[in-house]
Amino acid sequence: MTTVTLTGPMFTGASAAVVDQFLEDAKYAVAGAALAAVHEILDARIRHPTPYYETQLHVVQENGAQVVNDRGVVYGPWLEGTGSRNSRTRFKGYAAFRRGCQQTEGRVEDITRPLVARLVQELT
Repeated sequence: MTTVTLTGPMFTGASAAVVDQFLEDAKYAVAGAALAAVHEILDARIRHPTPYYETQLHVVQENGAQVVNDRGVVYGPWLEGTGSRNSRTRFKGYAAFRRGCQQTEGRVEDITRPLVARLVQELT
């Protein structure tokens, strides 16, 4: 007679909690990278920076997602280039959020790779 004992999170039902924690960590890591990308773009493009706007950039949880925003700063849409005044002025905006999002989307695999490795290690 042979006895097989299965142990570990996959077999004890604890895998759901491990996967849930991975998803939260992954969302936080990707949002943090997006925030860093927006800061980098603004730092490189703003000619005469004042610290106020950049201090308002943060990550907040909305409907289960991590969202990068500027806390509703009134001139935020103008800086981004989506405000109504951008069409009437030469300033077309920095598009920092759009570009930061695109850069981050291209790096999601690299950002989450260490988290996936930890997940696999915890599950096996």
